[in-house]
Amino acid sequence: MDKKIYFLSDFHLGAPDHASSLEREKIIVQFLDEIKQEAAEIFLVGDMFDFWYEYRKVVPKGFVRLLGKLGELADAGISMHFFVGNHDMWMRDYFQQELNMPVYFQPKEFERSGKKFLIGHGDGLGPGDHGYKRLKKVFRNPVSKWLFGIFPPLLGMGLANYLSRRSRAQTGASEEIFLGEDKEWLIIYCKEVLVQQKINFFVFGHRHLAIEYRLNEESKYINLGDWIRYYTYAVFDGSTLELKSYKGNDDKIIRK
Repeated sequence: MDKKIYFLSDFHLGAPDHASSLEREKIIVQFLDEIKQEAAEIFLVGDMFDFWYEYRKVVPKGFVRLLGKLGELADAGISMHFFVGNHDMWMRDYFQQELNMPVYFQPKEFERSGKKFLIGHGDGLGPGDHGYKRLKKVFRNPVSKWLFGIFPPLLGMGLANYLSRRSRAQTGASEEIFLGEDKEWLIIYCKEVLVQQKINFFVFGHRHLAIEYRLNEESKYINLGDWIRYYTYAVFDGSTLELKSYKGNDDKIIRK
């Protein structure tokens, strides 16, 4: 395999303010530009935006540099995939139409170079967090999506951004701590899946912690971290999947 497959997640563009978001967006675009020649495929694994809602005729303002770069990559023939996260779950068909990019609402299996991948954002998987799982069902309900859509964009976006900031404030500290094999819910989830089937690589985001964890001799769990503190991504060269940091924060990656 001459070209490589890249995995990124949790840009949270739009947060915490326009200036810092714009700086982060430029770094992401720079990275995408640098990998353009060697990328066969790119997986964007959720929470690309801190909030995203597609009204029928309106999409959120901003992010033109990233969207333009994704359009350029699509026109260059690079296959791209997007998994919705808990912050950008209300996608319609904008990415499919403009970028020829499929959008997934659940984890999905892929096979590349004889290796099996299970890829998803990661929210709502594994044990516990029943309150969020119930809330996720409500938000994913088409009726809820429609009801939100009847709000004027100014009111709807304002409310959503407020709730997004509140969510980050409540979970920020817990995202920085590796809880251990017995308490990391995505590791528990991966082990449950492995009882039923063979997966070589589990790739998730959401956790905001860069983790490369060997589950057994043939299986590895990767959490992609984020592009707020770690600037981490995973790259598959046809045989191995490795987690790296674009800004030299490799020492912050948890490897077990």
